[in-house]
Amino acid sequence: MRDHSELELLLKGYGLTTARILYHYPDHPHLLQTYIWQDYDIAPKFPILGAFITFWREKLEGPLHSVCFTHQKLISASEWRKVDGEILLH
Repeated sequence: MRDHSELELLLKGYGLTTARILYHYPDHPHLLQTYIWQDYDIAPKFPILGAFITFWREKLEGPLHSVCFTHQKLISASEWRKVDGEILLH
């Protein structure tokens, strides 16, 4: 995904996904720590977020407590229109 520009991703239907991840602190399991994650992802399946959560569970020590996320498509089809010409003044 990183070989595409942000605009290309947005035009392909990606939107900005932000997740607040609460996890148990590895050395003190009774404490919760917060991690904020952002990336471009596609709703409703969220494959990028799912891959990150899988990575977290397999590679990181802090067990997950909860994940809350929001998703916003930044560009929709109605926001773009074809322009055939341009008029410059001065």
